[in-house]
Amino acid sequence: MQKSNISRATGALALSATTALMLSSFAAHGQAISYKDQPKLHEIAAAPSAENLRRDVQQLVDFGTRHTLSETESDTVGIGAARRWIYAEFQRISAACGGCLEVYYSSDVIANTPRIPDPTEVVSVVAIQRGKTDPSRYVLMAGDIDSRVTDIMDATSESPGANDNATGLAGTLEAARILSQHEFHGSIVYAALSGEEQGLFGGEILARQAVEEGWRLHAVLNNDMIGNIAGINGVIDNTTARVFAEGTRQNETLEDARRRRFTGGEVDSPSRNLGRYISWMSDRYIPNLDVMLVYRLDRFGRGGHHRPFNDVGFPGVRIMETNEHYDRQHQDLRNEDGRHFGDTIEFVDFDYAAKLTALNAVTLASMAWAPAPPSEVEIAGAVQPSTTLSWAAAAKQEQDMIAGYRIYWRYTDAPNWQFSRDVGNVTEFTLENVVIDNYFFGVAAISKDGFESPVVFPGAAGTFDLR
Repeated sequence: MQKSNISRATGALALSATTALMLSSFAAHGQAISYKDQPKLHEIAAAPSAENLRRDVQQLVDFGTRHTLSETESDTVGIGAARRWIYAEFQRISAACGGCLEVYYSSDVIANTPRIPDPTEVVSVVAIQRGKTDPSRYVLMAGDIDSRVTDIMDATSESPGANDNATGLAGTLEAARILSQHEFHGSIVYAALSGEEQGLFGGEILARQAVEEGWRLHAVLNNDMIGNIAGINGVIDNTTARVFAEGTRQNETLEDARRRRFTGGEVDSPSRNLGRYISWMSDRYIPNLDVMLVYRLDRFGRGGHHRPFNDVGFPGVRIMETNEHYDRQHQDLRNEDGRHFGDTIEFVDFDYAAKLTALNAVTLASMAWAPAPPSEVEIAGAVQPSTTLSWAAAAKQEQDMIAGYRIYWRYTDAPNWQFSRDVGNVTEFTLENVVIDNYFFGVAAISKDGFESPVVFPGAAGTFDLR
């Protein structure tokens, strides 16, 4: 987490008048970012097992290929066998927690697309852990079932997909094992999505269900390749992870865009503030891991299974390794001049995959224990010396858990929140002598036991609610 930038003066050892004024302003108007440490999250962070991840990745690799168009009847080969094994694994996890998971297949028939020309049932596996007080509020972790080789239409060649993306799927299963031993206010969804390589269809199908059923889905954590530490660039790095988060929301209306032009919000979509939240979780609970928050939907010109959720307005990010090795992605298995091609298990670092699984688990747990992100956040203060923020009262089912709200602000060129102020259990607060023109602002909800929601930027640009 970036520390408060108290002084911007450079080239002088003595305290300048400008710096003194800024220090005075800082003391009068806010405080450095503070946070209540949560022992339960430290326990969750330490729980992921590298051996569990290895076992699950090996099982997925052993299906030979998991191509979306591959065998569906066999019990040992192809995507049909893989998804039935995943379903059974979720059922085993549910049995261990007294039936706490609702496990089902999410599917639709896709046809007449470049990568699925003939009618094909695209089947994902979903498990939902219902919240105890606010079950219609959701956070979601996902990994992909399917794999591929060089030819995207080759549904029969051996395609281990060890890192891409058995690691993300194994991480999702492991998070379910860990978090299913706890009870939460909100619901947690664990999704094994299919059809990613053929066009992100599993995510599209589940996102459509979420819209139709009115899910208040506040986070989609798409894990796609979380096990590689040796990049084709020669860098070996097990201490960083990338989180990709889009800027302006995809379903922004023309009126939303017009307002944003005058009020800001280009770097404060709910996906961006979800990314900042994940980075905070890393700083606070995951030893020796720094998050690189990338201001882009995905890798340059590419996409992943969070995109269909972003398309309809849900906050979603991609979590993945920092350094990729392209010889081990989308390649036929072969060796050429001593150079290995193919996504095989010996190149997966399972300790690193466990670390990124822990990052997901603490983020899901923190959001599911925290109140929902504030809704209907608005801001006023043009041509005034002070700034006023307002928001809707918490939903009835959450009112007893709310301790209050925290207002955040930062300089407009700062990437992370710098200043904050606890304002109590109110729905409006004025920051005296904090000029609206000079900062970006947001509001988070705090529970009585100290769990905190992501920060919500005012207006349509920042809302976590589906529009």
